Amino acid sequence: MQYAELHCKSNFSFLKGASHPDELVEQAHELGYSGIAITDESSLAGIVRGHTPAKEVGIQYIVGSELHPIDAPPMVVWPTDRAAYGRLCRLISLGRMRCEKGQCELAWDDIAAASEGMIAAVIPTDACTGKFLRTSFRDVFGGRRYMFLELHRGVDDRGKAERLREFALKNDVPLVAAGDVHYHTAPRMLLHDCVTAIRHGTTIDHVHRERFANSQHGMRSLAEIADLYRDAPDAIARTVEIAQQCRFSLDELRYEYPVELAPGGMSPIDHLRRLTWEGAKQRWPGGVPEKVIALIRHEVELIRELQYEAYFLTVWDMVRFARERNILCQGRGSAANSTVCYCLGITNVDPSQTDLLFERFISRERNEAPDIDVDFEHQRREEVLQYLYEKYGRHRAGLTATVTSYRTRSAIREVGKALGMSPDVVDSLAKFASGRDGATDFAERCRGGGLDPDTEMGKRFVYLVQSLVGFPRHLSQHVGGMVITQGDLCELCPIENAAMEGRTVIQWNKDDLDDLGILKVDVLALGMLSAIRRAFELVSEHHGRELSLSNIPADDKPTYDMICAADTVGVFQIESRAQMSMLPRLKPRCYYDLVVEVAIVRPGPIQGNMVHPFLQARENPQAVVYPSEAIRGVLEKTLGVPIFQEQAMRLAVVAAGFTPGEADQLRRAMAAWRRPGVIDRFRVKLLRGMKDHGLTGEFAEHVFNQIRGFGEYGFPESHAASFALLVYASCYLKCHYPAAFCAALLNSQPMGFYAPAQLVADAKQHGVRTLPVDINESRWESTLLQDANRSQPAIRLGMQMVRGFPAAAADVILGERERHGPFRSIAELVHRTKVSNAVVATLADADAFESIAGDRRGAIWQSLAEEKKPQSRPLFDAEQDDDELIPEELIPMTPQEEVHADYSTTGMSLKAHPVSFMRNELNRQRCVCASELKTLRDGRHVRVAGLVLMRQRPGTAKGITFVTIEDETGSVNLVFYAAVWKRFFRIAQASNLWLVDGKLENRKGVIHVIVGRISDLANESPQLDQRSRDFR
Repeated sequence: MQYAELHCKSNFSFLKGASHPDELVEQAHELGYSGIAITDESSLAGIVRGHTPAKEVGIQYIVGSELHPIDAPPMVVWPTDRAAYGRLCRLISLGRMRCEKGQCELAWDDIAAASEGMIAAVIPTDACTGKFLRTSFRDVFGGRRYMFLELHRGVDDRGKAERLREFALKNDVPLVAAGDVHYHTAPRMLLHDCVTAIRHGTTIDHVHRERFANSQHGMRSLAEIADLYRDAPDAIARTVEIAQQCRFSLDELRYEYPVELAPGGMSPIDHLRRLTWEGAKQRWPGGVPEKVIALIRHEVELIRELQYEAYFLTVWDMVRFARERNILCQGRGSAANSTVCYCLGITNVDPSQTDLLFERFISRERNEAPDIDVDFEHQRREEVLQYLYEKYGRHRAGLTATVTSYRTRSAIREVGKALGMSPDVVDSLAKFASGRDGATDFAERCRGGGLDPDTEMGKRFVYLVQSLVGFPRHLSQHVGGMVITQGDLCELCPIENAAMEGRTVIQWNKDDLDDLGILKVDVLALGMLSAIRRAFELVSEHHGRELSLSNIPADDKPTYDMICAADTVGVFQIESRAQMSMLPRLKPRCYYDLVVEVAIVRPGPIQGNMVHPFLQARENPQAVVYPSEAIRGVLEKTLGVPIFQEQAMRLAVVAAGFTPGEADQLRRAMAAWRRPGVIDRFRVKLLRGMKDHGLTGEFAEHVFNQIRGFGEYGFPESHAASFALLVYASCYLKCHYPAAFCAALLNSQPMGFYAPAQLVADAKQHGVRTLPVDINESRWESTLLQDANRSQPAIRLGMQMVRGFPAAAADVILGERERHGPFRSIAELVHRTKVSNAVVATLADADAFESIAGDRRGAIWQSLAEEKKPQSRPLFDAEQDDDELIPEELIPMTPQEEVHADYSTTGMSLKAHPVSFMRNELNRQRCVCASELKTLRDGRHVRVAGLVLMRQRPGTAKGITFVTIEDETGSVNLVFYAAVWKRFFRIAQASNLWLVDGKLENRKGVIHVIVGRISDLANESPQLDQRSRDFR
């Protein structure tokens, strides 16, 4: 018997289906079905997820969707060819665009208008009348109409089948068997009950009506189906009849990129060729080297052969637009580091400095789309997105989706509510059981959170949470992945409204697009580009030097000396705790060292145990042993350790006999790390292949563990190469122009690891003086001014540093000051600008009136006096420019109160550090300063105190938490092991001022304190408003 399952919801029918699309496909193959249709509700969001698995196992894969028109019964439709598929996409898009995000509204007339080439089966509900079947349904679908017969071992299956058979016969519509499948195996019924409860916002015990009566909505064996439909064998036969008519495959989607960028009379490839050669002459004004000429010819020919010229032109046009508007940008990604992209100005990474073969990212065999991400200044990226929308229209341009999935913490909360667990237990479990140190000990972590995993409730909770993790919750918009088409985008994939007004989102994410070979342009935001562009402008204005990413002097020794000393606060990528600890050991001395540095402090290399072997090899390169010459060719430049994703792929080829296509599947498996066990499927093939190549089991196991580590976010060399350029540029600016660099960072906030207070403190260490916000001197952004007898300018903080101060008020004040000169009093400011009392009070609190009112408390007094004055007294205008006298009995703030007020209003103080007021007491408690730690011996007990700047608990740290605190002399890096963090959890999370006891680690210039205990000092400084930056 042959059977095709034609009615099947995946978990992309959000909170209705309870299995992944690939699980449904693989189960259908296991059961011997001849085909399977994924028919999610008004959606094709999950359809690509089952496409590749279906091809791998050789089962027919049918595209479809379940539709719910407002004036007709629900039905499932399946397109038979490419044109009908386009109409289905347009139909779903129509319904989605009528509604807010996540909703769909269709009428019968909409379906009728799009029905050509589609087969439909109506779901027999109360809305399914004989009149509808005999008239509207027959008139629209003719011989392509059916009605579902779906039996689930109910109490009256035989009677139901008989009634439907008579109803169908009477109204001349054939019956077709289907399972109304919601999960791939019967045990998933519990999970389906759970997601149903989540959908309805209640507990499993309260969804009796919505739950299925039994587990028959899973996929059933052919024998079960034959038995169930024994009285209607023709209904089974029709499943195959319909499947045979559905000839459409997602492989038919041939992506057509916009071609209008080529001038009239010139083909896109000729235009690309001309732009490339023009760019080459500008890059090499003394003559293009022969090697580069050969590379360009080779790359352009490959682009022409694979018809990617329009894609490269689109990226070039986007970058051209940004450059014309002085928006700094930088391309990265595999194809971005090609010679063609270097000549087009998409990237400034000279391809001669890296060893990236063009075939690695545009391959004839893989037929995979090239990858170019372009980073733009984070505060101006929207200009580029709007340019693309305006140029191509919203019917041809849309953002890719991001599938927001359940993570452990959110799964714990939802399952806990669905099981009716008490909120305090759920909170405790979310806190203690949601660590990212693997699923193997999840049950034990639940025990630590107060739930016994051996009880019936505990077993159910553990099963449901582990099953729900990785399930899609909803679609959201990608940060910048843009799909642009020659024709209408809604005929390629359904589109829907984004949460942000005026934007449309397609229903597929970047992995779906990759699977189908559909090109996207990534328009991404990068805060450091904003800072670098501002720094270039400040350097030009104050130092008379024109810098750009392409002309910064390479191999600058003072810059690398600064990097090796881990003096990298504020710079790109290498400012984190982990990076700063690595720098003195790695000692970067050239551009490629920075490429390695960017890539090695990542979860992938850390999980794969690659960091320490690399450091050892760097200290003694002669000791590195390569099992074969082929492996030497892959790993020699990284001293025998695979640091980049590309190396992992090449290792699979040369050491295990993978084809490049299989290696690419391995790369995709690395990317699917949130789905447990995906990469482990390759283990047997990899180990067997290495054994066949004469490599020992121990080495093979080691390589596999390293590759599996990349599943926790390994970094491609192509991305690292682009990032390394920005690392060097930011370090060069910090080294030679610290004032300009600091001001640029302040004006580009929020970004990076460090708050403005730490950036200003670091600039002070480099000889830069910072001046406070002043009503007559500050602009909106921080500025530079000449500082007598100093090599660097001083920084004048801008008004944007004042918390809660509106930009519109600043525009009014600055405009008035520009036209009529500085303000002599607060009263005059109010009279001339008419700003609100709240604005005046905010400036007074921030001490911005010091130059005209003197004492801060006096300024606050005068601002309050302004509130009491009538708003309009034209006869007394002259009087209104005079401030009220400050009473003699008004006591000025103490220095400590001044500092606390600074922190409350600007997050920093230029007067003193809060800890300095506690120093005498801390000295009595034998507390050492941060600056003293480098002089103390390794291993001794120390006591330190400081403000908490940041907390960080990376997933790779095995429960370790890193914290940075700061006193008046500098910062201290703390390390909390899990037990200590748990013991002092309340203080560690709630307080931002600590006294710490611990053991000093002082090794090779890297200093940490291993924490033994902490005490809360917040009561010593109750008025202090200190806000830490916390990272995962």
